[in-house]
Amino acid sequence: MTDQDLQRLVAQISLASFGKPFTHRAWFNYRLRTTGGRYQLTDHSIEINPRMLSEHGQATLVGIIKHELCHYHLHLAGQSGQHRTAAFKALLKQVGGLRYAPAPRVSKSKVRHWQLYECTQCHYQYYRARRLNVNKLVCGRCRGRLRWQRTVTAVTRPQAN
Repeated sequence: MTDQDLQRLVAQISLASFGKPFTHRAWFNYRLRTTGGRYQLTDHSIEINPRMLSEHGQATLVGIIKHELCHYHLHLAGQSGQHRTAAFKALLKQVGGLRYAPAPRVSKSKVRHWQLYECTQCHYQYYRARRLNVNKLVCGRCRGRLRWQRTVTAVTRPQAN
């Protein structure tokens, strides 16, 4: 589904469920991770997490769109579109929107590259995600010089000794 398809779907759901047109922008935001969608108060746009469609299906997507449209229509009507208000809860129940978005599936752990540094005096080892400038930085324990050892590939940061 493209952003244009989503725009048409949101407009159709707005007319069918709320009886009012949706005249602003709706689009997929690939940066959303933990939420199903988001309504922007400043420009009245609706952002949808595309993983809700790919992982949970069309019915879940429609429920999330109805939820965001509740925020949209209440805000444009001059009412509070917050989740805790009675008006929001009643409108959401009336149109059959989702109160909560389903949890996204846990993604695979990403393998990272860690840089291993060792102090030349006390031999303490440091693991860092980024390269350090060993000419400027010193050991935090003994103020000795650091030396880059190697790159370690792991999912989590390895334990320093």
